[in-house]
Amino acid sequence: MEKETVRIENFSDAVFAIAITLLVLDLHAPDVTAVKNGTELLSYLKNEWTSYLAFTLSFFSIFIMWVNHHKIFKQIYSRNTAIMFSNGLILFLVTAVSYPTALIARFFEGEASNIAVAIYTGIFVLINISYNLLWFIASHNKKLLRPGITDSAIKKIRNNYLYGFPTYLIAFGISFQYPTTALAISMLLLIYWAVSSGKIKMIVIN
Repeated sequence: MEKETVRIENFSDAVFAIAITLLVLDLHAPDVTAVKNGTELLSYLKNEWTSYLAFTLSFFSIFIMWVNHHKIFKQIYSRNTAIMFSNGLILFLVTAVSYPTALIARFFEGEASNIAVAIYTGIFVLINISYNLLWFIASHNKKLLRPGITDSAIKKIRNNYLYGFPTYLIAFGISFQYPTTALAISMLLLIYWAVSSGKIKMIVIN
């Protein structure tokens, strides 16, 4: 069976690459006239720690999303309009990650940190939903999947993505009162998705 999703995957790879590159635009070097010596430069860099945190968190979030996207499309061989639009939804949300990243960088230390973190965690709730939607459409009737994939593997991949949803929702819910805890949960979810990307491969092999 010939794979029909090559153009979708190539386009998606390009969008992921652009989205991950956009994150660095929020990292700014100090104005040369504002820094007179090494001590002042170190002080400036120290004060920018929220920018580095937001950049790192979002970079690896998008990277792991790309890894999981790649794993999913290893199982999808055919395409239809619903697949293309659900994939487009993922790409739309991925490109939007740079905006809440900028909000975290600028407002995490202030009184608006709860709203900044809520927007940040909220977009990942939507991204998780979009991944679940993509797999639901792709696995319906198995017509779009690679030949030979078992019902057990389909179910395990589905459950793998469903398990992340309540945790994202919890992070979003508590972000209004405990933004630091919500952001810590987001970091733990990075580890979960890094592990789960390998789990998908094991599910398919087994």
